[in-house]
Amino acid sequence: MNASENQNTIFQKGEQTSADYFTGKAWLNVLVPKDETGSYTIGDVAFEPGCRTNWHTHPAGQILLVTNGKGHYQEIGKPSRLITKGDVVVIPSHIEHWHGATKDSHFTHIAITNITPKGPVEWLRPVTDEEYKRADL
Repeated sequence: MNASENQNTIFQKGEQTSADYFTGKAWLNVLVPKDETGSYTIGDVAFEPGCRTNWHTHPAGQILLVTNGKGHYQEIGKPSRLITKGDVVVIPSHIEHWHGATKDSHFTHIAITNITPKGPVEWLRPVTDEEYKRADL
């Protein structure tokens, strides 16, 4: 992240995410590891241009609050949509989706993820380059 991108962030950059679940480089800063009821976690995720998550689902849903940059959000079987600073994405339970930065912009969001006995997320296959290119037109 260059100096001007860093000035637009709210929180410190966290730990680099696993290449098992992301294509490209992203960082996760866990802001709330688990609330007192054990029902949700909150993290700040910063993506480099072109970085994206794998396809995945959340057993009890997730909310994304976009705080910087431009990104994509796509649910399986639907066209992707551009999301930018100030957008809120409500992801229903068990909906297969992915999200990540556009090819030419950093992208940061706060993720509020509900936790179930099955955990907060089920990771699936990577988003192919072809799927990403269709989203980034």
